[in-house]
Amino acid sequence: MTKLGDGLSNALRMHVFVCINEREHDHPRGSCGSKESLVILGKLKSKARESGLNDVRVNKSGCLNRCESGPTCVVYPEGTWYSLPDDEEGLSSILKHLAVGNVSEEHVLVEE
Repeated sequence: MTKLGDGLSNALRMHVFVCINEREHDHPRGSCGSKESLVILGKLKSKARESGLNDVRVNKSGCLNRCESGPTCVVYPEGTWYSLPDDEEGLSSILKHLAVGNVSEEHVLVEE
């Protein structure tokens, strides 16, 4: 008998979680959702599929606690955090990371 999920972890090389959290518009930290994160997620997911990255999953997530730097995402398994760009060149740079592992240094979130 095969359990649900057997082989799934082997099939996915990377998993991207994109924050789509919504807060009140006047919240001091802002929210990724108000910064078009759902639209950016859609673009990133489509481009990953178009690029044949079948071993990469792009999903929405709740708050990743970095909305003030958002829209944000985290890439697992390595735990790389990004402030997501909304331009073609920036998204291509993120896709390059997903395809071949070259971190997009320009978009990496760093601890302040």
